Amino acid sequence: MARRSVLFTPGDRPEMLRAAPESGADVIVFDLEDAVSPDRIDEARTAVRDVLTDPDFDPDCEVCVRVNAAPRQFATDLEAVIGDVDSDAGSNAASQLDAIALPKVAGPADVRELVAELEAIDDANTVPIFALLETAAGVLAAPEIAAVPAADALVFGAEDLAADIGATRTAEGTEVLYARERVVLAAAAHDCTAIDTLVTDYEDEAALRADTEFAIELGYDGKLAIHPAQVGPINEAFTPTADDREWAERVLEAKREADAEGRGVFEVDGEMIDAPLVAQAERIRSRADAADE
Repeated sequence: MARRSVLFTPGDRPEMLRAAPESGADVIVFDLEDAVSPDRIDEARTAVRDVLTDPDFDPDCEVCVRVNAAPRQFATDLEAVIGDVDSDAGSNAASQLDAIALPKVAGPADVRELVAELEAIDDANTVPIFALLETAAGVLAAPEIAAVPAADALVFGAEDLAADIGATRTAEGTEVLYARERVVLAAAAHDCTAIDTLVTDYEDEAALRADTEFAIELGYDGKLAIHPAQVGPINEAFTPTADDREWAERVLEAKREADAEGRGVFEVDGEMIDAPLVAQAERIRSRADAADE
């Protein structure tokens, strides 16, 4: 499953919710939190439910809903969106929902509490959790959060983190670099998808491409988007090039031959290949296969 691009769409804009799959994003997130003003939250909940229960809404991507952080609020969000389902009438919103995004996760208990609420509403349709790590507490607890079985992805939020710790955001991003690295390390250690922070200026494609390339260098699997125009550049960056694919296939074919001959180290294109480079080739092939699905 590719999660190269994760596009947020305001929950109170039904026309944008329905159009979101056309962006080409691997994951679309219907947002009930930051993108919706408090006086429109009920309208947003209804709009998200209406889209998810529409038989004509059949997106070819992963569908996620970002609930609010406080337990009382996310309980209301979930009840409004997937509660009181009438499966006989074909109005089960949970069946269209692939994941829940929980903002401002401070520790593993937050994820467990959300899972308990999901199970109380519909234990047959519990879904994976995208844990948004955007506070100092959340970043420091990243390994413990990633260890929760339901936590399927860790999402780094640099803007909220900077506000939480009083940092000044810079173009270089050195003020959040440690946190950015800690999140991707925790995700890798527990086999979670690692989703990188957004670029707020959606009109600056050069900055987006540069920041996405750096995220790939750090080991991230995907990146947040706040505008459909950001999806294409993100997908392109996370999709291996033809040259990368060919190199990976040569390495993996040479490995098969070396294994058959009992050799642990072998050569490809004049380069000595060992376990780390084999792992890199396997990662390239995995990303290529996911992008082609």
